[in-house]
Amino acid sequence: MKECLSDPAHLLAYAKELEDTGFSRAADTIYRFEHGLMNYRAYPPEHWKKIRTTNLLERVHKEIKRRTKKVGAFTNDASLMRLAVSILIDINEEWITGNRYLSVKSEMISLDTVADFTAI
Repeated sequence: MKECLSDPAHLLAYAKELEDTGFSRAADTIYRFEHGLMNYRAYPPEHWKKIRTTNLLERVHKEIKRRTKKVGAFTNDASLMRLAVSILIDINEEWITGNRYLSVKSEMISLDTVADFTAI
């Protein structure tokens, strides 16, 4: 499947193969979400893996889980929300001050000029 994400033609061929082998629901899902599966290609190739994966989101969830486990029990929902929001603010400040997940060298990414897809 990973190899199929490199080219839209490979993805459609893989969906056809799935359909022929009896996995029509999986093939239908690929046909239905083909646009979303290929959106990452609007960005520079060095960013593709980082956009395709959920590593960043998993790291945020792991940090929230780690910090909430230390507290144990919360007195109410508002106290949990205050802690979670403060964690997210800290992570946001880290990203603003220098930790670049996607680095853009000299050119800015503009979806208006790079993308060749239309919104659903």
